[in-house]
Amino acid sequence: MPDANFHSGSSAGTPSESSAHSSVVQVERLDYIDLVSSKRSRAHPMDGFDDTYTDIVDYIVRCTHRIWEERDIGLIYTHYTHNSIMYGTMATLYDREQVVRDTIQSLVTCPERRITATQVIWDGNDQEGFYTSHLVVNAGHHTQHGHLGPPTGRSFASRTIADCMVYRNRIYREWVVFDNMAILKQLGIDPNPIAEKAARALFEKGLVSVDVGENGRCLGQYPPESEPDLSLAHNEVEKDTLRWLHEVFNKRMLGHIRKIYSPQCQYHGPRMTELYGIAAVIHQHLGLIGSIPDAAYMPQRICSLPSEEGGVKLSVRWIIEGHHLGYGLLADLGPPSGQRLQVMGITHYHYKNSRIIEEWNVYDEVALLMQVKLGKMVEEARSD
Repeated sequence: MPDANFHSGSSAGTPSESSAHSSVVQVERLDYIDLVSSKRSRAHPMDGFDDTYTDIVDYIVRCTHRIWEERDIGLIYTHYTHNSIMYGTMATLYDREQVVRDTIQSLVTCPERRITATQVIWDGNDQEGFYTSHLVVNAGHHTQHGHLGPPTGRSFASRTIADCMVYRNRIYREWVVFDNMAILKQLGIDPNPIAEKAARALFEKGLVSVDVGENGRCLGQYPPESEPDLSLAHNEVEKDTLRWLHEVFNKRMLGHIRKIYSPQCQYHGPRMTELYGIAAVIHQHLGLIGSIPDAAYMPQRICSLPSEEGGVKLSVRWIIEGHHLGYGLLADLGPPSGQRLQVMGITHYHYKNSRIIEEWNVYDEVALLMQVKLGKMVEEARSD
């Protein structure tokens, strides 16, 4: 359970770190005009960054808006390194020219797309580099022919979380988790042909999903490790978060959620799911494990900061590995296929008075459907 000292308004680091965080703009309660105010002075050193940016949150929010909504797509050349790597749920892009092309294609299909910042959780500095976790809501209309096929004319809203590593005005690593299933379902588009096409492209390149045996959650007949690896954590709230995540996901002690979440908690999940209360949170996480019963939960990165709304905001980027062996939330994958799955997800939490009052959870079910189809292609090729 999170440290009892993390009450409303407490810091996530040392006093000097707390002071630095408090002077940086926060997204949650401000209008966009206030977020990108030209009257604000720099809140912390931004050596190597364009003069227009006042702090790292301003950088993330403002450059996203300029690229996507003001259509200054060419800013990607000055905001990404030439060899930047973007890890997505459907593919990995290995240079910024691919980022430019994908941005253009997305805007061709939905030209009035809006990307609204919900919050930015970050750590780091201008000398060693910044790490940011940016939660947004995408909204728009499917009005043009493009990578989704003929226009449906329907509207959509979905969540995306992008984790970025930034140094001197340029992003050099990015992990992006889109909720593609939310978009397709709202547009009335069958996800199967899209997942099939993506799997076929990977298969024809010789890329296959090979079952490599146990995923490491248990070693043979031993139970899961009693304690998680805490080396990712920077402070006590992050350590306690890693502990209860290990307890819930790897040790399957889902009842532990009752000790961590507030009875009034809100859950914002894939497909724009909006739920309330501890029972709903338990069932959502139980449902994911139900589809992947041997799931191993592996945190990749964690960061936190004090929130203007009180308490602490925290981000965890994670991987779940396992096999499609059961029934649960992933109903669109069909009956249990036995295929190996890897889920990349990012979750934001809001702690207040030592309890989680809000969770934003994003992972991509279309990417998992693609993995199931790729596995079947490999099986068919072997049998032939």
